[in-house]
Amino acid sequence: MKAWRPTPSLVRACLITLVGLAGGVVAGLDVMVVLAAPFVLLAVTGLVGRPRHGPVIRTQIDHHRLHEGQGASSRLVVDDLAGVEHVTRVAAPAPHVATRPAHGAVGALVDRDLPVLEFSPRRWGRRVIGAERVVLTSAWGGWRWGPVDMPEHGLSVLPQMAPYDSRAEVPQPDGLVGRHRSRRLGSGTEFEGIRQFAAGDRLKRINWPVSLRTGDLHVVTTRAEQDAGVWLVVDGLRDIGVSGGIDGASSSLDLTVRAAAALAEHHIRTGDRVGLLVLASDPVRVRLGTGARHLQRLHGTLARVRTDMRSAAPERLDLGSTAGSVVHVLSPMLFTPLVTATASLQRQGASVVVIDTLGEREPGPDRLALSALAARMQKIERDDRLQQLAALGCPVVPWRGPGTLDTVLHQLARRAQVPKVRAR
Repeated sequence: MKAWRPTPSLVRACLITLVGLAGGVVAGLDVMVVLAAPFVLLAVTGLVGRPRHGPVIRTQIDHHRLHEGQGASSRLVVDDLAGVEHVTRVAAPAPHVATRPAHGAVGALVDRDLPVLEFSPRRWGRRVIGAERVVLTSAWGGWRWGPVDMPEHGLSVLPQMAPYDSRAEVPQPDGLVGRHRSRRLGSGTEFEGIRQFAAGDRLKRINWPVSLRTGDLHVVTTRAEQDAGVWLVVDGLRDIGVSGGIDGASSSLDLTVRAAAALAEHHIRTGDRVGLLVLASDPVRVRLGTGARHLQRLHGTLARVRTDMRSAAPERLDLGSTAGSVVHVLSPMLFTPLVTATASLQRQGASVVVIDTLGEREPGPDRLALSALAARMQKIERDDRLQQLAALGCPVVPWRGPGTLDTVLHQLARRAQVPKVRAR
C-alpha cells in the first residue's frame, strides 16, 4: 500500500459525527449533538492532519558479516517525516536468529529515535534478516501509510571460534620462518650446543666464558625456527544430530566447523601456513596461506558449508604436496570411504591426526527401537574403523577444546625424529 489511507478509527469518528449531528438536527435531540461532540473533534483533527507527501522508506543493518552470538541492528531510514507521529515495525521470524524484542514487533513516536530492531544469529551459515513490515501513522491516528514490505538482507555468519590453545610444536616444519623448532641447525633462539669456531661463524655467536676457559674459540649453535604447513580436512558430508545454535546442543557439523575455525585461528596466529579442504556437496579447496586476510577467507569458506545426503566421500584426499605437512581430519568418521582416504594419506608420509567431532550422543528412550539399534550398530562399525586407523599409526582424539592436540603433537614430533629405514 503506497498511499495514505484513513484508519478505521478516523472512519468511525466521521460516521459517528455525521449520525450524531444529523440525528440531533432532524430529531431535535440536543443530547445526540453533545455525545457526538468529542468525535467531531477527532474527525476534524484527523482530516486536517493528513500528510501531503508520501515518504520513501528503507532499512539498513550495521554489519553484514558477524560471528555466532554477535549482534547487528536494523535501522529504519525515512526521507520525509512530516506529518508522521508513530512508526511500527514487525519483523518476520528467521531460523537460528534471535531478535530484540523477542516477538519481533516494536513501535515508537517519531519525536524520539525511530524504533530499532536488533538481530543476533545463533548459528553459523548464511542467514537472512530484515524481512519486515513497516507502518507509519499520522497525528491522532487518522491516516496510515502501509504496511510496506521491506526487502531482506543477507548476513554471513562466521563460526564461533571455540576456545583453543596449544603449546605443542608441529612436527616436521618445512617453511622458512616461524616459531617451531626445526631438526636442522640454523639461525634461531633454541639452544642446541657449543662447538669450536669454524670459518664462516658469526662473531656474535662466540661463547667467551668457554673460549677463555679452553683457550680456543667456541660458538653457540642453535636450531632454526620454521613454520609448518597445516591442512584442515572438514567433513561436511553429513550432519549428525540437531543443532540448537550456540545456546543449545551442537550437531556433529557444528563441532566440526567450530573446531576447524579454532584450529585455523591458532595456527595462523603462530605464523603457520593453513590450508582447507571441505568435503561437502560443493567441495572447496583453499590453498596454504597465512595472515589475517587468509583467516577471514577460511572462516568465510567454513560458513558456506552445505550438507547433501547424496554426496559421497572421496576415495582419495588430494592435498597436493603433503611431505612435512600436518593434516587434521575433522570428522565423525562414520563412512568407510573417508576412513580409507585418511589411511592412504597416512601412508603418503603426512602427519595425520583424526579429530573426532561426533560428540556425546544420548541414547533414545527406547533402546529396542529400530533407530536405536541402527545407531548402536553404526557406532560399533565406527569404533572398529577408528581402531584400524590407530593401528596404522594415525592418532584419533575427540575434540575437547584447549589442549586437545598437545599430547598427540608431542608424540608425532618425537616420532618424526626417529630415523626411518626405507626399502630400495
